Amino acid sequence: MTPPPHPAAALPAFAPVPRQRQRHDGWTRDRQNGFVAALAVTGSVKAAARQVGMTAESAYQLRRQRDAESFAAAWLQALDHGISRLEDVALERALYGVEVPVYSYDKLVGTRRVFNDRLLMFLLRNRAPGRFTPL
Repeated sequence: MTPPPHPAAALPAFAPVPRQRQRHDGWTRDRQNGFVAALAVTGSVKAAARQVGMTAESAYQLRRQRDAESFAAAWLQALDHGISRLEDVALERALYGVEVPVYSYDKLVGTRRVFNDRLLMFLLRNRAPGRFTPL
């Protein structure tokens, strides 16, 4: 499932990490911007790094560099946005379930909607803890 495109206006503004040696295959300004945008959409450092042609390990190294404070802050904001998207997906699954295929004798005969009561209870306990705490 491909994540929907991320609106540019919602992306955190940041100053890219200055690089002493500019390499065409390194963490350029465009790659850093693309990484933060992809991180906001995917919520995954590995997936975001892969989308810009880099590795997760090099992204973590970049974040540890001197003068990377702005990049690190944008990273955290992008992750927060990704987590919000995951919460939305979880809520939708709890409310509407998911379609799963039904097979009979190795032949697809239809689908059925499956609900996850554990997910529903988890969301209720975390979104309204005063009303749904275990006894």
